[in-house]
Order: sequence, then C-alpha cells, then structure tokens
Amino acid sequence: MNDKPDQVINGKAFSPSYKWQLLALLFFTFFLHQGDRAIFGVVLSSIKTDLHLTDAQLGLVGSALFFTLALLVPVAGYLGDVWNRKWIITVSLMFWSAATMVTGAARGLISLILFRSIATAGGESFYAPSAYSLIAVFHKKTRAFALAIHQSSLYVGVITSGFLGGYIAEMWGWRSAFYVFGFAGIVLGVVLMIWLKDVPRDHSDSRGRVGLKEAFGVVLRTRTAWLLTTGFVAIVFVNNAYIVWAPNFVQQKFNLSMTVAGGYSMFYHHVAAMIGVLIGGRLSDAMVLSRRQFRLQLQTASMLLGAPMIFLLGYSSTLAATWAAMAAMGFFRGLYEANTHASLFDVIEPRYRASAVGAMITIGFLAGSLSPLLMGYCRRVFGEAQGLSYGFSALSIAYVIGGIAVLAALKFTFHRDYYSETPDQQAGEANL
Repeated sequence: MNDKPDQVINGKAFSPSYKWQLLALLFFTFFLHQGDRAIFGVVLSSIKTDLHLTDAQLGLVGSALFFTLALLVPVAGYLGDVWNRKWIITVSLMFWSAATMVTGAARGLISLILFRSIATAGGESFYAPSAYSLIAVFHKKTRAFALAIHQSSLYVGVITSGFLGGYIAEMWGWRSAFYVFGFAGIVLGVVLMIWLKDVPRDHSDSRGRVGLKEAFGVVLRTRTAWLLTTGFVAIVFVNNAYIVWAPNFVQQKFNLSMTVAGGYSMFYHHVAAMIGVLIGGRLSDAMVLSRRQFRLQLQTASMLLGAPMIFLLGYSSTLAATWAAMAAMGFFRGLYEANTHASLFDVIEPRYRASAVGAMITIGFLAGSLSPLLMGYCRRVFGEAQGLSYGFSALSIAYVIGGIAVLAALKFTFHRDYYSETPDQQAGEANL
C-alpha cells in the first residue's frame, strides 16, 4: 500500500507517482521529436541522389528547418505560460508527425523545404517550452535529474533513427523511414490525449496573467540568461551541423554503408552523451544544495574540455579515432545539456519559464540554423574529401566562445541574478 501523500500543486492533487508518469510520457514524445529530426541526416545521400540535389541545397533544407524553429519558438514559449500545456504538447506532436509522413512524398527541393523544414518545424517548435516548464513544476528536488532523463530521450531517439532509419531506407527506400516515424507519432498523440495532465495556473498571484511584453522583458533584463543563451547557441550550432552532416561525413571519408555510417555516427556520440547527461543531472542536483553556482561551473568545464574533441573529430585520419572523438564530444555535450534549462531556471522565476525557454531556443536556433548551410558550403569550396573535415574541426571555436560566456556569467552576474525559491513560493509544490 502506498502511504505517500498526494502532490498538491496550485490546489490540485496528483498521485505521488504522476511526476514520473509525466516524465515517461514526455520521454517518448521527445524521442520522436528528435528521431524525426535526425532521419534527414541518416538518409541524406539517398535524398541527394533521388531528388538530384546539391550539397548546398541539402544544407539549405537543414538550415530552413532550424530557422523556422527559431521564428516560432517565442510564440510557443509565451503560449506555454498562458495556455494549457497538455494540449500544446499533444497538438504539436500530431502536427509534426503528420508533416514527417508527408515529407516522404517530397519530389524536389521546394516540397522538401515546405514539408521537412517549415511544416515539421512548425509542429516541433511548440513542444519544448511547455514540456520543460511542466517538468519543472512537478520536479523540484529532482529537477536537473528529471530534465537529464528527458534530455536522454534525445540521444535514444537519434541513435534509433540512425540504425532503424538507415535500415528502413536501405530495405524500402528513404521515403518509408519518414512514413514509419510519422505514423508512430500520431499513435503516441492519441495516448497523450488520454494520459497527459497540466496543472492549474496559480491564481493567488495578484499580478495576474503574464503579458507578452512582461514575459520577454524579464528574459531580456537578466544578464545571466543572455550569457547562458550564448553557451546554448554554441551547443546548438555544433549539434545542428553534426546531426545533418556527420553520417554523410563518415560514410564518404571511410567508405561505409548508409546503415553503418548513420547508425554508428549517432550511436557512439549519443550513448556517450546519455551517460554524460545522467551523470551531470545527478551530480548537479547533489552539489547545488551546498554550491548553488555548481551548474555553471560544470557547464564551463564541459565546453572547454569538449572543444578539443570536436577539433579531433574533423582532424582524425582513422575510423577508430573518429568514433572516439565523437564519443568524447558527446560525453561533454551531455554534461552541459543536463543543466541547460536547470541553470536557466535558477535565474528566472516560475511564471516566466516557458517564455525564457522560448527566448533561449529562438536565439540558439537562429544562429544555429546557419551551421548546416555553412558546412555544405565548406564542402563545396574545399571538396568532398576535405571540406567536412575542415568544417567539423572549425566548429570547436564555437565551444570555446560558449565556455567563456558561461564562465563570465559564473564570475560576474550569477550571484546578482539568482532566483531563490523561498518556502512561501514552494508551498504549492509540497512533496515534490
């Protein structure tokens, strides 16, 4: 018999186990969110041949997706602070899944951009702000660890799409990979309609509903949030280039099959990232109790140690060394990403958190949307043999810049911007 008291949040009682049920539902949703996105890189060579596209055009498709995400996420963030998050998450899942299925019917560059970049991103952009803020409501003492588990679904999704997407493409064609993943998302959407729950808004706050100008004003005035966003830009810039071009990079450099190149380029990197994110989440939750700046310390170290690994990824001349560099880069990425939103929430009060996530993702993806296009351009200028090698090594500069930005926040702004969740503020989140 379970004697644990119910969780009471803003006057509504939830089962003690619901915070973990919620995490499981969002884990599988984010799994498809990232798996759908990663398929494109896995089947890139087949799309190029079938649709007769250039490397620059393929890079444009990836950049258009991330640019569309950047434009829509601010709206998604604000709506996550004022609307029902259950329905935002559910509708976005079903919309991007339908768009993923339609991508399989693309016949040229324009239709690929419309279906893959604009329509898919239109659905995906509304997921993250509501999902992260909802997890933060239910998880306080376990916040970084819960966010780390959620983040690990990204890695599982990308790994799965690497092997499964490549296998489906080799057996039945690249279009079938989009059909399978899209259909799975629609099925999961039905499950979310039944099981996912939101919490009531806190009507005890006399300030009332969050205004659009007010929400973004808080983010813009918080210097630590801006410096953390710079670090996030660096992460996204590198990740976007990796997910679009890494499979094709190792496939051509080492003459691998699509399944091996797509599968293992995602496997080694993202398994190591999953280990890193789970270690980083647990470690920061434990250490932040006595050292509230620990999340930023861990993020700074992760970026500065990860930069040499990115350089080696492009520079390595053997397949074993390339796999090792991918894994090491992934481990440090995971340590950082375990705290991406937890560190942001340390300086933003709860009622603005979805908007803060939206602002961070917007800026991150506006800048990060350029990297797939730049990598395609680099390949065109320096040739297929060396272009991507030079491009990946150059990406290490982004991590150095990001690490310096987070270090600056740690040294100069965090102590002023830190938001302390006092007992009064925590009263509505008993037993979390």
